[in-house]
Amino acid sequence: MKNILLLLSFLYLSISCQQTNKSQLEPSQKQTTLDTLQQKPNAPFGIVMHGGAGKIIKENLSDSLEKAYHEKLSEAISKGNDILKNGGSAVEAVKQSINILEDSPLFNSGKGAVLTHEEQPELDASIMDGKTLNAGGITGVSTVKNPINLAYEVMENSEHVFLSGKGAEAFAKIRNLILVEPSYFITPKQLQNVRRIKKEQENNQSNFYNPDLNGSKFGTVGCVALDKNGNLAAGTSTGGMTNKKWGRIGDSPIIGAGTYANNATCAVSGTGWGEYYIRGVVAYDISALMEYKGLSIQEAVKKVIYEKQPQLGGEGGIIAIDHLGNIAMEFNTPGMFRASYLNDELDIKMYQKE
Repeated sequence: MKNILLLLSFLYLSISCQQTNKSQLEPSQKQTTLDTLQQKPNAPFGIVMHGGAGKIIKENLSDSLEKAYHEKLSEAISKGNDILKNGGSAVEAVKQSINILEDSPLFNSGKGAVLTHEEQPELDASIMDGKTLNAGGITGVSTVKNPINLAYEVMENSEHVFLSGKGAEAFAKIRNLILVEPSYFITPKQLQNVRRIKKEQENNQSNFYNPDLNGSKFGTVGCVALDKNGNLAAGTSTGGMTNKKWGRIGDSPIIGAGTYANNATCAVSGTGWGEYYIRGVVAYDISALMEYKGLSIQEAVKKVIYEKQPQLGGEGGIIAIDHLGNIAMEFNTPGMFRASYLNDELDIKMYQKE
């Protein structure tokens, strides 16, 4: 009997020690596993950009101009890809990539933006963090060198989401952003464009004419990215519509219309006729189609750009990336300046049949 009791006591102590060791090891093992996942060197990441959609056909671009667009898109998206490759955030990759296009007179964003009826720049931008669903938008500014940076400051350092005009510029001063005179943004090309349009309207040659819709392009720029931590971000920056009046605001600075990001679904940036993108809540609609109907990123983007927008009368393009690194770049116009950088492979396209 005594031997049996000793044996039972030994078994009890052995089981207790095993349970104690297991409980001590499990938390650290779980943490190690989590860290391994977070720091996985081959975690998917990627970045996609657009530089406007519209009547972009090879016959309208000289070889030198085509090369210039190609080089600038390559420079911008490569910057973002380097940030992501080195473990940087999707938000930072989006912001810095857009900065490069804002500084180029080739695009309708920042320097080179289209001008209002008063022949002045009125710039719009927005950015969204898919991890937190935090966002920032600004509209009607004319003294902030890089509008996307101001949208970022609104997102990160204010309790607001959307600022406009003089108030937005006052906030830019508080945040020590680079400020410039409005003349910095005005290029001879855009000044000539708006004056030509105004003259045609005065001569009753056109009741409504917008070269960005009827002969040129939507030059809005945008970027979406997925970083190694699985976080998505989207940003869009534009000068709006040529010859716009009365403080007109398009879709680009409006969260859910021109820009949206949600880690559960995707990140989206649009370029097109803003009035229709606003009515269709285009960027959020793509996310909702994925979340509620289970559509893939490609299915959702195609449904919106080829079915829902044309039914309203909207034209333009969309870029998007989902939380797995799948991308979509679709447009219902003759062309769209677009670029992607995935798996160390850079791809730049401009025309429809590419």
